[in-house]
Amino acid sequence: MPRFGLVAALLGLALGCLALGPALGRGFTLLQDMVFVPDPAFSAWTFGLAGGAARVVPSDAVVTALAQVLPAELVQKAILLGIFVLGCSGAALLLPAGSPGPRLVAGAFYVWNPYVAERLLMGQWALLLGYAGLPWVVRAAWSGRRLAVALLPAAVGGFAAMTVTAITALPVARRLWVVAGALAAFSLPWLVATALRPEGLAGDPAGVYAFAARADTPFGAVGSLLSLGGIWNAHAVPAGYGTVVGAAARLLLTLAGIVFFLRSAVPYKRGLAVAALAGLAIACAGVSEPGRRAFAWLVEAWGGFAVFRDAQQYVAPLALVAALGLGLLVESVARERVWLAAMALVPVAVLPTMAWGSLGRLGAVSYPAGWTAAREVVRADREPGDVLVLPFESYRQFPWNGGRAVLDPAQRFFAVPGRRVVSNDAVRVGDLVVGSEDPRAREVEHVLAGPSPDLRAAGFRYVIVNAGTVEERRRFGVWLRSARLLVDTGDLRLYRVDGRMPSGYDP
Repeated sequence: MPRFGLVAALLGLALGCLALGPALGRGFTLLQDMVFVPDPAFSAWTFGLAGGAARVVPSDAVVTALAQVLPAELVQKAILLGIFVLGCSGAALLLPAGSPGPRLVAGAFYVWNPYVAERLLMGQWALLLGYAGLPWVVRAAWSGRRLAVALLPAAVGGFAAMTVTAITALPVARRLWVVAGALAAFSLPWLVATALRPEGLAGDPAGVYAFAARADTPFGAVGSLLSLGGIWNAHAVPAGYGTVVGAAARLLLTLAGIVFFLRSAVPYKRGLAVAALAGLAIACAGVSEPGRRAFAWLVEAWGGFAVFRDAQQYVAPLALVAALGLGLLVESVARERVWLAAMALVPVAVLPTMAWGSLGRLGAVSYPAGWTAAREVVRADREPGDVLVLPFESYRQFPWNGGRAVLDPAQRFFAVPGRRVVSNDAVRVGDLVVGSEDPRAREVEHVLAGPSPDLRAAGFRYVIVNAGTVEERRRFGVWLRSARLLVDTGDLRLYRVDGRMPSGYDP
């Protein structure tokens, strides 16, 4: 790596440590979509052959493979720090500057901005891995060299990461067919998994309304998007984010970067500007009612278009434009090395609440012993039958996880060969419910709607109750009164439903 890249990588590492803070402690960071588990096992769900859309392909398989060599909690921390190192060094090396100062400014802004802060609080590490690789992809698409290596982060990220990367790379490509072919080849893991699903893709158009960009600054939804914010989840917004002074500073910083980039003579300017404009247009389309209706129609026509529901993620190329433009701005106005180094701290100064795990909202915890005990029981059993997770909701707030909302880890934690873990993948956003994409989950919803569901007839041998109100647990106890309670802790109960499996059961 050139000298500038090494310095930028060290800066990225420092910024990553500052941003993650307590998340680098012992244990796992479990927040929203960020779910890592100890000793993960391969399953049909890992490869997108069960459950909803193949969004975890191939990211979960890569994590599971790495966890065979390293402890899974170290794999998670290495990936999170790697996002900052890769993104900062990539943006720094992409900027054509003669001194390290402007490059460091570009790198620092690219990994320390509202987009990264909000996506980190959403737990979308796979998307951020693709985001970190964007500068490398632009460089490779323009030069025609090392494209395969540059695409690896997005390929690991999967569905959304590759879509964002395609929108960024294609307008920049000097040999369009080569880049298009490489993008298609690296998308094969999730494309093939999707093609092998006989039921196809199901998309609920309600998600277009639930996941549309929203105002998280005083400047409305479009102003928030131009500030690289605008995420749909109010709980993923850093503290103090809506203050006028801070929001104005972040907006002006981004706009200044965009202006200086457009005034520059960098060779890839036109292509990257087109990519940024296209991404911003996709994000803004969901802000208007006609745009939401158009997206909803597309999702109804084919579920694969659901990748555009969370439209704010497509401002990623705009973030790269702004980062490079700020580096060019610094090069044009600052000649003293001291000032150049100080300018690299400006992104931190205008978004200070991203520091220390967004002021403690990121953390590291250990799974309770009851979870491990229950997994060993399920793993040792050779009788057929799946695992049902109750309550039948997708997100949990466990006391042992500090009350942070997280996608139920049970689907990964209790995955064992030949046994499927069924949990709900419907998402509640305010008063909206985005329906399940998993056909099996939709079937289970109907089974559970009855007063006394026959879980054995539905193909289940084990039932895990890992949350729920007192009333819900009482109802589950009635359902499972004939089942055998094998593990009972304050954090989890594991029941075994004995009896013969229904004819035609296929694990």
